[in-house]
Amino acid sequence: MVTDEDGLSDTFAALANSTRRAILARLAEGEATVNELAEPFELTLPAISKHIKVLERAGLVLRGQRAQYRPCALDAAPLADVSTWAEQYRPVWEARFDRMDDYIAQLRPQRKKRRTR
Repeated sequence: MVTDEDGLSDTFAALANSTRRAILARLAEGEATVNELAEPFELTLPAISKHIKVLERAGLVLRGQRAQYRPCALDAAPLADVSTWAEQYRPVWEARFDRMDDYIAQLRPQRKKRRTR
């Protein structure tokens, strides 16, 4: 599987911060201005702008131009790359869950035996 490792690194670095994840969650509802994005946070506008710039560099946020303001919008394409990358590990986790299911099934008869004593 071929992936853009630098792009993935940028995306993961951007997603590593809870404020940036919250900004993305808000943008998933629709575009917003920097002031609107800053409302729920106890951060300065310059601090929010820095977070938005990190998201822009990772390709997760696009800035528009409408009259005097520049609304931000979500670009989910890099998230699709993360999903594709994570998908390669699905067989590993499914196998582990299958083994866990088998183990739990083995424990059930033992628990019943203990209860009947």
